[in-house]
Amino acid sequence: MNIKAGLVGLPNVGKSTLFNALTNAGVPAENYPFCTIDPHVAITHVPDERLAILTQIYKSKKIVPADVMFVDIAGLVKGAAQGEGLGNQFLSHIREVNLIIHVLRCFEDDNIIHTNQQIDPLGDYEIILQELMLKDVDSIQKRLEKIKSQNKGSVPALERKQLEAERELLENILVAINAFDPAQIKKLVTESSINTVPLLSSKNSIIIANLSEHDSLHDHWLANSHYQALTEKFGADRVIPLCVKLEQELAQLSNKEAKELMHELGMKRSGLEQVIQTTYHELGLITFFTCGPQDTTAWPIPRGMNIRHAAGEIHSDLQRGFICAEITPYADIVALGSEQKLRELGKIRTEGQNYIVNDGDIIFVKFNV
Repeated sequence: MNIKAGLVGLPNVGKSTLFNALTNAGVPAENYPFCTIDPHVAITHVPDERLAILTQIYKSKKIVPADVMFVDIAGLVKGAAQGEGLGNQFLSHIREVNLIIHVLRCFEDDNIIHTNQQIDPLGDYEIILQELMLKDVDSIQKRLEKIKSQNKGSVPALERKQLEAERELLENILVAINAFDPAQIKKLVTESSINTVPLLSSKNSIIIANLSEHDSLHDHWLANSHYQALTEKFGADRVIPLCVKLEQELAQLSNKEAKELMHELGMKRSGLEQVIQTTYHELGLITFFTCGPQDTTAWPIPRGMNIRHAAGEIHSDLQRGFICAEITPYADIVALGSEQKLRELGKIRTEGQNYIVNDGDIIFVKFNV
């Protein structure tokens, strides 16, 4: 699946450093704007404690985790929608991602330049959002002109009605943009059944509060005024506090060394795990498993997918020749400890092609090609 999350922010807020930590890709993270010119794309594993448990139960030789794709998009600047910096190129890269991860700097450091000469994460976010909205205005105006030209002459009544409905939707979105109301834009887009131009400002997003090392430990971020402003604006569930620099250092260590350092620092879990898992969730993905003596594999699929299409994620032949699938809920296999006991108790269900896959389902597909 080509589902991507894009790291977005002003120059020098920690995007490329976070990308390095997420992927160990070694992207340059120099102390000047536009270090990252082309978007870097990398795939990282999704932490899932269920994999180790299933591997033990099925005595698998190998674990194959689910993946999520991250894109490091070069820093935006004010005026990007008019082509400032490398604006048009950057905005086109944002258009291609499914989720925006706003990286916002919440710490002072005289050695790291800030484009606007002051630390103001909310202001940085609003600059980015304003540029996305300005680009959307351009897209909407072009579409309205096209609707106007299409709606002339002897247009069939049904088509005319559809064009009028789209025009009304776009004009309402323009009102919301002029009011700088992203929540209303999102509501108008998600609640409408009308297909129209894709909008940058309506994309799902999460917030990374990039903290100093001191503020990232022992809940010190709760007293950070910039973090407080972000949670007041977006809610604590949408703001992930972490020190990007520290997370990159941890990512370069072995698992054992990283755990030892986290213990010394009083860290209960890696901030990166939270970023990856939150991204996975916000992309609308769930995981099903295939398990056996050779491997236990986690398969990411969009929430709401039926079993036949899910089988196609494993191999196209399974979708084409689908007959049925045996479904084992994760909780049942963990509770009983073996597939044999599940079969004895009749806990393994057989489902047809319209069954909607649940997160944690263990699937065995029967097919004939």
